Amino acid sequence: MTQTPPVLHMLCGKIAAGKSTMAARLAEPDGTVLISEDGWLSALFGDEMATPKDFMRVSAKMRAAMGPHIVALLNAGVSVVLDFQANTPESRQWMRGLLDQTKEAHALHVLMPPEAVCLERLRARNASGQHPFTVSEAQFHQVSKYFSPPDPAEGFTLVLHEDG
Repeated sequence: MTQTPPVLHMLCGKIAAGKSTMAARLAEPDGTVLISEDGWLSALFGDEMATPKDFMRVSAKMRAAMGPHIVALLNAGVSVVLDFQANTPESRQWMRGLLDQTKEAHALHVLMPPEAVCLERLRARNASGQHPFTVSEAQFHQVSKYFSPPDPAEGFTLVLHEDG
């Protein structure tokens, strides 16, 4: 019986670009674990997050705690779908640090639907009440200012998804 080598899947895209939907699909194969930043942040720090600065603070705490676990999963032969935003060079640097400890395969999925599509999805997501966080259109635009698509020089294997 052959075993598929583990892969670390990472996701980059604006709010409501389809990252969590893509993550769920990527996590379907046996031997794959999905780790959702929004789920963990909501459960652990939901009442502490009112601003982007709050998000950065609690996200850093969670990444410090989760990093060794993610590396251990990969080194044990388990593929990981990291449903964390890889939207800034700083967040991707943390992910690069994980990869440097594993030497496993990886894919950075870049979702780039038009902004109008993201906003339409955001409205539907907010109306459904299914997502741990409600994000206003003003917050979408505020957070989008920090979005920086990956540069090939960052050294990731990029998988582009233009329609999200």
